[in-house]
Amino acid sequence: MAKLRIGSRGSQLALWQANHVASLLREKRHTVEIEVIKTTGDKITDVALAQVGTKGMFTKEIEEALADKRVDLAVHSLKDVPTDLAQEFDLAAIMKREDPRDAFISVKFAALEELPQGAKVGTSSLRRQCQLKAVRPDLEIFPLRGNVDTRIRKLEAGEYDAIILAAAGVNRLGLDKYVRSRISADVMCPAVGQGALAIEIRRNDAQTRTLLAFLNDADTRVAIECERALLGSLGGGCQVPIGAYAEKREGRVYLRAIVGRPDGSLILREQAEGDSAVKLGREVAQTLLWRGGDKILTDVYAQEVVVPKQP
Repeated sequence: MAKLRIGSRGSQLALWQANHVASLLREKRHTVEIEVIKTTGDKITDVALAQVGTKGMFTKEIEEALADKRVDLAVHSLKDVPTDLAQEFDLAAIMKREDPRDAFISVKFAALEELPQGAKVGTSSLRRQCQLKAVRPDLEIFPLRGNVDTRIRKLEAGEYDAIILAAAGVNRLGLDKYVRSRISADVMCPAVGQGALAIEIRRNDAQTRTLLAFLNDADTRVAIECERALLGSLGGGCQVPIGAYAEKREGRVYLRAIVGRPDGSLILREQAEGDSAVKLGREVAQTLLWRGGDKILTDVYAQEVVVPKQP
């Protein structure tokens, strides 16, 4: 049996994820330790993610620990993993996906449609912001950073009328009692990889790859490869207004995707199906670019995104 060291961020959710993987490995009689590593994204807490603009802000320091052989594997929320993974690393396993949708969380209101005119909604995601503004241009969107429990405390303190969080993260922490409703992927297309966990290793570490093989979910992997192919073809990171959700059904891959302006004034939506996940992702990306996605993304990258002040 092997001795394995897991690298993880120190947030409550990241540690839940690392411990979840550790428990599955221990069931196979491996000895497992978790090393907490502070990432760039953890250090910058007073600036909205869209303004930081650093690829790999939640993975870079963990990859450095992998490269130095201080840890043997890293557990990530897949939506935090850049599409252009360095050649020396690989995703050994992509675990079965949880609920990929976004959750509507509020003290007073049961759903997005019930929010009053001018309600304050907390999110630091441009993807969520643009889709919220598309259906409810009257809403006031304010930045929201911090761990899940910190965000919920801010909501309960009355700083926001509602906040939007990934349903999977809320479920994993056992906080789903706060979820008033889950937003359909047709209304709010999820982030690439949302709801799935990735396990990263050194590419040449064949032994660890073999030990982790049982954690890989083939259908989830196909869906994620499709979404990441789209994101890579669009040249986007996790902080741009791009959404994608793929599913494998009866041997075929179904993909829906969006590119939008942060203010919600224009959202391009595409749906398609195919046999090859990567090919489908790239083709849908090209269609979005051809329809005007290139102009939207060029504008987003060219200007410093204006992030509203705190409520």
